[in-house]
Amino acid sequence: MRRRPGISGLQGAAQARDQYRSLGDNVAKVRQDQMKEQLETFRHQLEEFASKHKNDITKNPAFRAQFHTMCAKCGVDPLASNKGFWAELLGIGDFYYELGVQIVDICLATRPRNGGLIDLEELRSLLAKRRRAVSITEDDCLRAIGKLKKLGGGYEVFSVGRRKLVRSVPMELNRDHNLILEIAQPRGYVTVEEVQSELGWTHGRAIDALENLLKEGLAMVDDGAPNGKRHYWFPCVGPSSSVESEAEL
Repeated sequence: MRRRPGISGLQGAAQARDQYRSLGDNVAKVRQDQMKEQLETFRHQLEEFASKHKNDITKNPAFRAQFHTMCAKCGVDPLASNKGFWAELLGIGDFYYELGVQIVDICLATRPRNGGLIDLEELRSLLAKRRRAVSITEDDCLRAIGKLKKLGGGYEVFSVGRRKLVRSVPMELNRDHNLILEIAQPRGYVTVEEVQSELGWTHGRAIDALENLLKEGLAMVDDGAPNGKRHYWFPCVGPSSSVESEAEL
């Protein structure tokens, strides 16, 4: 008959578990301290790299994007504050602050035509014309808009098909709205019948979604088509949107 462990045996097993647990905690602390030390070393090296390549970071957009990627990997956000080392060394905070102000200005200037939705590439092109001395990339726009988003006001980037649109109004676009914008891309407009045919919707659902977009100022209507059908135009996805925006600005 197998004997069960006595009290001393149970006490010994509990003591061994405590020792293993204590050893595990010590090993985890040592590893954590080593990781913190390595991270601080990497941050210091990153600062040295930034000092050495300041001109490339501020003037070369591809180099600037790679620099931001390196910062993200070591938990550094140069855009978090306009104060401190990064702002004094690179002026990165000021760069994106000025870019954000110009983005707001362009969005407001084009809003009477597009209702608060503008193609990201169109926005980048208009920014580039204003800042001829510095190349502006899509990555720069996304970072600046990301900072604007924290301030409220509805600034956000979302995808419609293969295109990225910037929203500058507090309206929330649902899936129905996005699908309509996607099928409107080739010509810049749709009809109720096309929405029904393409998406398999009922007449009521198509009318409701289109009229909601019209009410919010994101669409315009044309009742003068030869076939007598109402066309819902979306300037933000139309093929001539960039030309019209440049003329306005």
